[in-house]
Amino acid sequence: GGQPSITNEIENYPGFPDGTTGAELVERVHRQAERFGARMEYDEAIAVDLRVHPFRVKTYSKELAAKALIVASGASSRKLGVPGEVELIGHGVSYCGTCDGFFFRGREIVVVGGGDSALEEALFLTRFASRVRVIHRRDQLRASYILQERARRNEKIEFIWNSVVTQINGTSEVESVTLRNVVSGEDSVLPTEGVFVFIGHSPNSEIFRGQLEMDENGYIITNKLTHTNVKGVFAAGEVADPVFRQNVTSAGEGARAAIEANKWLAELEDRAYPGA
Repeated sequence: GGQPSITNEIENYPGFPDGTTGAELVERVHRQAERFGARMEYDEAIAVDLRVHPFRVKTYSKELAAKALIVASGASSRKLGVPGEVELIGHGVSYCGTCDGFFFRGREIVVVGGGDSALEEALFLTRFASRVRVIHRRDQLRASYILQERARRNEKIEFIWNSVVTQINGTSEVESVTLRNVVSGEDSVLPTEGVFVFIGHSPNSEIFRGQLEMDENGYIITNKLTHTNVKGVFAAGEVADPVFRQNVTSAGEGARAAIEANKWLAELEDRAYPGA
C-alpha cells in the first residue's frame, strides 16, 4: 500500500471526481492486480543478491528467485520523532501539502522545515489555510532566495524562528503543538489545526546499497525507461523519484517498469514481445 495507505483522503487521482480514501484506492488496485493474475506475498524483503541470475530476494520467511525485478519500495517522509506525531497522522499531521491541503481550508496550520520543499508547500498551502506558520530551528532559511522572497511577501505566512516542535497535542485531531526555543530553552504552546512536516524524505533503498547505483541521497538512478545499472532490474516510484512524489506519477512509472520488465523477459527467453 505504501504512502497511499496512510493518506486519509485522496482528491487528485484521475478517475475519482469525488475523491477517494487511500485505503480504498489501495484495495481497488489490489483487486485489479489479482484479477489479472498477480499473486500477493505479504512479507518484507530484508536482503537481495543481484550478482547472480536469477536474482535472489530474501524475506523473513523464505528466499525467492526472480528473472526480473522491479524495485518499488517507495520513500518515507522523515518524521519529527515527537510524542503525538504518529498517533495523529491522517488526523491533522501530514507530510504532503498537495495531497491534504484541501482539507484545511480556512484553518490555521503550521509547517515544519526551512528548505525548498517546506517553503514550496507553505506557499501552496496558503491557497487553503487562513494562516500558515513556518517553524524553523534556525534564524535563517536554507531555501532558495526566490522562494524566501515569495514566502516573505505572502501575507498569510508567518515565521517562528529558533524553534522546534517537541510535542503534537490532541486526542482525535491536532489541537496544538508544544514549541521549544533553542536559544532561550523556553517552552510554549501554539494552537493549530494542522501540522505539515517537510524535513526531507528518505528512499527505502538501503538493501540495494552497493549493488544499484544511487544518488547522494539514496535514490536509485534509472534511465528514462526505468532501467537501473543492473540488467533485468528496474525501479519505479518514489524510491527513484526525489521530485514529484505523487500517486499518479508513481503509477505511471510502475506501468513503464512493468512493460520494460516484460520486454526484458521476452528477450531473455528469446520470444517476441506482444507489444513490439
